Amino acid sequence: MAERPVFVPSEQVPFVREVPVTFKWHPGMSRAQAQRSITELHSAAGEHGIGPVLEISSKSATRLGVDLSAFNLTFTAPDGRRVSVESAYQGSKVFAGDAGPYHDLYGKPSRDAKLDERVHGRSDIVAFDFYGQRWPAKPITAFYDWLYLYALRRNPALAGEVSQYAGFTDIAFNPQKSVACQARCAAMYVALKRQGRTGDILDEQQSFLELMELQVKRTAPVQESLF
Repeated sequence: MAERPVFVPSEQVPFVREVPVTFKWHPGMSRAQAQRSITELHSAAGEHGIGPVLEISSKSATRLGVDLSAFNLTFTAPDGRRVSVESAYQGSKVFAGDAGPYHDLYGKPSRDAKLDERVHGRSDIVAFDFYGQRWPAKPITAFYDWLYLYALRRNPALAGEVSQYAGFTDIAFNPQKSVACQARCAAMYVALKRQGRTGDILDEQQSFLELMELQVKRTAPVQESLF
């Protein structure tokens, strides 16, 4: 057995309700094994009254879930090129000792950007720099969450489809080991969209940071490590 969170859009801050769900785990690294575990997780979520549920990862059985993975979700950047959420996130990192940002990673495939030796395995993040806009390192998931929401809003077809779901999962996400989660971002987007808040919250950096501060205050402490 294993436990994973199911992220459910909420009308109240922090706009996401995290429901821990226990399910039968199918060990193994293959896509087929992951999808068996996902099926078990979603079935167990249904017993909690949550459905339909969308898996957001490269292991998802649906096209939408795969497309919404941070590795595959792209947007048109300020300089006009298409950039994935993952590449933008990695390329915006600023580390202690004035290392970074490495904006050349914006043009790299997601996996190459994540594994680039300049960023891979480093946890001494002090800030983020996205096309000249500076983001603080804390609240710890603020920049990642904003970046994912920013990208999703710029893909109206995907944004429309995701709004049809009541819950979201990422089978690889373990809250004991990491914090940032694309499934939680999707749930937050749906909640904000339902309230007509995707404009003011995402366009005003300070408003978004204040929202994230409220999330930190209203949720239990978590390990301060992104990936």
